[in-house]
Amino acid sequence: MLHVLFVVALIWNTLLLVAGGLVLLRARDVVQRVLALDLLAALVVSLLALLSYYHHQPYYLDAAVALALLSFVATVAAARYLGSGGPFE
Repeated sequence: MLHVLFVVALIWNTLLLVAGGLVLLRARDVVQRVLALDLLAALVVSLLALLSYYHHQPYYLDAAVALALLSFVATVAAARYLGSGGPFE
């Protein structure tokens, strides 16, 4: 039963990655692109966690944590940049 649940989660995550990529390609403004990239980063983090469980390799979780931190910092930086109108204002 656990194997079936894992396969369903992996397929669902892959489909969401494809859908997120399409949203990123069809985004009209910068805010939508930032949100789509943040969504894709969260999906890749969850995919790395699933792969870590499947392969019994803890370094996938390290990569997932590093990606989550970088994604958070990039999203905050992009929000500050878009909110203020420039990098140093």
